[in-house]
Amino acid sequence: MECDYRVEKEMEGMRIDKYLTEQREALSRSFLQKLLKENVVLVNQKPVKSNYRIIEGDRIIVTIPEAVEPDIKAENIPLDIVYEDTSLLIINKPKNMVVHPAPGHYTGTLVNALMYYCNGRLSGINGVLRPGIVHRIDRNTTGLLVVCKNDYAHNYLAEQLKEHSITRKYHAIVQGTLKEDSGKIDAPIGRHPTDRKKMSINLKNGREAVTHYRVLKRFQKFTYIECQLETGRTHQIRVHMAAMNHPLLGDEVYGPSKSSFTLEGQTLHAKVLGFLHPDTKEYMEFDSLLPEYFQKLLECLV
Repeated sequence: MECDYRVEKEMEGMRIDKYLTEQREALSRSFLQKLLKENVVLVNQKPVKSNYRIIEGDRIIVTIPEAVEPDIKAENIPLDIVYEDTSLLIINKPKNMVVHPAPGHYTGTLVNALMYYCNGRLSGINGVLRPGIVHRIDRNTTGLLVVCKNDYAHNYLAEQLKEHSITRKYHAIVQGTLKEDSGKIDAPIGRHPTDRKKMSINLKNGREAVTHYRVLKRFQKFTYIECQLETGRTHQIRVHMAAMNHPLLGDEVYGPSKSSFTLEGQTLHAKVLGFLHPDTKEYMEFDSLLPEYFQKLLECLV
């Protein structure tokens, strides 16, 4: 794949590896530096080094090699199936399970389990790494996900996601006491400017992100809330609540590194999922129980 860029005035003086990282958020800086070393990044038709400082008007052409996708193995991993028919499944994902294979996680994922359970009968729109996967939740977030068995169902659900018509309600425990009973956070989210593993409020390069929240219960040092997503950006609830100075309890990325509780990541559960079924066109809504650790935590906070 070939990408063609023309440097604008406000970008002048930036290192080319940093510039390309901002233009291609899906690619890491180290990967782009590797491409620069291989002379497949050309500035005005000439290869340059990663420390090259770009100039207004520079034409940059990057040739990105085709990805060689690994052979994903089916694995007999137990699944908590909430609902199933000929077109889709609703899965209640446990903590510490990655949704789809990625570097460092090519086994033990939800996709590995689905390939075994469905015996290959999954939609193929998102490629071999994400068969059946319409949307995802983070490794340490629990709760409901819809998985599609065919491309028609996948497209139908994806269109609802695009139109923000799917109901997605999450329960979370955040640090501190929220003053307002409910509210709306409308702040674009993009890649963090210096830490590529994080997302952040990014007014310049971020994408629209809207979260509605309401307080379910207040504790002395924490607040139990429900968040309804209007959009679905990476780490959206975690970033939005941290931006309000109320990071999720247990979130070591966006919150304090130390906690008075022993937790595996953020206290966040995808509790309610609703959508129009691709075959019947009727609205279906599913609700899941809070995981045991979450329930015990709420009891401890009382």
